[in-house]
Amino acid sequence: MSKHAIPSVITEKVGDSAVQFVLKPVAYEFNGEALEGLLIYSQHITEPRPGLVVLPNWLGINEDSARKAIRVAGNRYVVFLADMYGKDVRPENADEAQVVSSKLRSDRPEMRGRALAAVSALRAQADAAAIDLNNLGAVGFCFGGSCALELARAGADLQGFVSFHGSLDTPHPIDAHNIKAPVLVLHGAEDPIVTKEQVDGFIAEMRLARVDWQLFIYGGAVHSFTSLKANVPGVGEYHPVAAARAFKAMNDFFDEAFAD
Repeated sequence: MSKHAIPSVITEKVGDSAVQFVLKPVAYEFNGEALEGLLIYSQHITEPRPGLVVLPNWLGINEDSARKAIRVAGNRYVVFLADMYGKDVRPENADEAQVVSSKLRSDRPEMRGRALAAVSALRAQADAAAIDLNNLGAVGFCFGGSCALELARAGADLQGFVSFHGSLDTPHPIDAHNIKAPVLVLHGAEDPIVTKEQVDGFIAEMRLARVDWQLFIYGGAVHSFTSLKANVPGVGEYHPVAAARAFKAMNDFFDEAFAD
């Protein structure tokens, strides 16, 4: 198995049961560049279920982000783990991730285009994994949270957008007027990376555009509070209580978004 290989089947506990999840590589492209995401779903799925694009943190697609996407999926959703960098771009560490993620942070149209391409790739897998195309959403973590919000600002035709400890700033706040569906932001109160100024700016942006938005702030949590391997004290640390509450908030949010 190569360094970047991800198992085709992973067993994870969902509730009290051990569930097998299929992880299927899916080739797609944006502007002629080859991308490869992962379609992830429980083998128990028989009826169509809502589909979610999952936008990973700045390390992109790896086994950790696949397992995070499995946690999102559970027995509720089919998910598509998006490739934001390119099929052959898999950062090994924070320094490499900083380089490739910064390129997209400084080019929001490119970021939006790649995220929109992932939505199209998810739609194209409807028959392969019993996806309910009337109920689609997007979820992002850290850098991916920024991507999820830019996807919303791009006017993506989805039913909801969720950001877990993602940056909230944007060079194009006026584009919040394009947002077509509810937005949920899950934020650590002690996050030194996503500052109070960013939070205040986001709130002002959402208010001005009259977006249906929610912001949950978790006391004691810093950046990356859902990431098991986050271990930079005071900066990025796993917080199991905040993580559990945030995932519950996500599920409650999509229960409402997909109810219509």
